[in-house]
Amino acid sequence: MKILMLSMTFPYPPTRGGTQVRTFNLLKYLGKKHEITLITYAVPDISGQEIEELAAYIHNLKIFSLPLPPNPTIFAKTQRFAEFIWQGTPPNVKYLYSSEIQNWIDGELANQGFDVITCEHISNEIFIRPHWQEKIKIVANIHSSVYRTCKNQLETGVTKNPIKDRLYLPLLRRYEYQFCQKFTDLVVTTPEDKVQIEALELNRPITVIANGVDLEMFPYRRSDPQGYRLIITGGMDYSANVDSACFFGLEIFPILQKKYPLATLTIVGSNPDLSVINLAKNPGITVTGRVPTMVEYLHQATICVVPLRAGFGIKNKTLEAMAAGVPVVASDRGLEGMRVDEPLSAWRANEIEEYIEAISRLFEDVDLRATLSHNARQLIEQEYTWEKSSSEYERLLIGKLV
Repeated sequence: MKILMLSMTFPYPPTRGGTQVRTFNLLKYLGKKHEITLITYAVPDISGQEIEELAAYIHNLKIFSLPLPPNPTIFAKTQRFAEFIWQGTPPNVKYLYSSEIQNWIDGELANQGFDVITCEHISNEIFIRPHWQEKIKIVANIHSSVYRTCKNQLETGVTKNPIKDRLYLPLLRRYEYQFCQKFTDLVVTTPEDKVQIEALELNRPITVIANGVDLEMFPYRRSDPQGYRLIITGGMDYSANVDSACFFGLEIFPILQKKYPLATLTIVGSNPDLSVINLAKNPGITVTGRVPTMVEYLHQATICVVPLRAGFGIKNKTLEAMAAGVPVVASDRGLEGMRVDEPLSAWRANEIEEYIEAISRLFEDVDLRATLSHNARQLIEQEYTWEKSSSEYERLLIGKLV
């Protein structure tokens, strides 16, 4: 099968973020059996070696130059918003459009060059022409609903620009409805997101395919490090992660320190926001920025906390911590799409008091930590590997998913 994959986010190395992790692992699996052409953009911090390493996994890597950044003036922003209202495409998606890429895809499809097209994030839909679905299967790998995410960020106060997001919210719902109609098949990562997309009444099949973990990259730890060491992971320039780190670091961790004076909190993730960096001014808190390997930090932690109050879709950081054998205390948002309550594989907490209780119990009970660690690893091995997710994706692409 000849597959054209569109990923305007360069999907390598797979440690860069959630979108990159999912895209890379899917193409890595599919590339073993099928002829993949990947279209992506070059970004300044990608090395020639990384390009060569990615190219080794696929048949044809097509790299294009990233468009120039949009004009930052108020007039230009107002003009882009007006175009959003009139044309229906958000500015951050329209910015990614390239006539060079469009012409290349049009030419290849005119020559019947592919059996299926996949968009490995909704922003790639900008290159899809609606009439193509009459001749070829076109799959949107949505990850999570943009409308639902924006609505949730407004409701929880996580958004950095509430005025803009209130204006955008109804437009994003219209946009989501419009772009979904360009595809023959839609893929989401959790049942909750499936419900949201189903509410659009699109008359399109919607398939839930979860994320996975590379079990070699995140091996099960050999022993419990003991102590009172907490860890929070994730890209620390993403608003939901910034909010979670600040919420825990300022409102929960000081209470824990009074109870456990030796408690420490390590915040591990790339590009930390200034508000996250400032957390390191508080005793016991360390902010690392990007690290070479996340699993080393996970193995040193007593407990991993995922205190998300916003953000939808299944969370790689939760899956990775559970795979590594670190007991997890997480919110409903941090555990979306996962069955962890029976048997207990992660401890659910949403209110401050619930976090204090869960973490205290785990600090004091080594057997309870061992139970969560064992159950979590077993759950990941059974339900959340990239082999399982990729094989489900493959069956969908070739039309045999039941």
